[in-house]
Amino acid sequence: MSSDGDPLSSVEVKIIGLSLFTHHGVTEAERELGQRLELDISFDVPDCDAALTDRIDDTIDYGEVADLVSMTATERSYRTLERLCYVIAERLMERYGCMAVTVRAAKPEPPLPLAIGEVAVELLREAAVEEAEPGDG
Repeated sequence: MSSDGDPLSSVEVKIIGLSLFTHHGVTEAERELGQRLELDISFDVPDCDAALTDRIDDTIDYGEVADLVSMTATERSYRTLERLCYVIAERLMERYGCMAVTVRAAKPEPPLPLAIGEVAVELLREAAVEEAEPGDG
């Protein structure tokens, strides 16, 4: 419970299945031709009062998040999904002050000679917790 007696709440926002046409991949052909990428995003919402107030201004606009992720995924090409996921997580943390972000990027039609449903990378990025300085105890 908080100091004023209200129970503490944790809010996590999820965007599942954001489908984008991108130009990421190890091979030049993947980067040149492009392919569909499916993104799942999950992150904590710091200081979210919307559960109590029901006001849009007290939470994060999902459309704005989707736009930021879309812009990040399409503005340049990365060789690895790991790097793409990291950059998306960093931008979300910078923009919204999140302490933790999970980004999953999947290629539903990977350019492989085998029948594979998808290949995916999932990255969890957490903000560094600053350690107390000696003598602060």
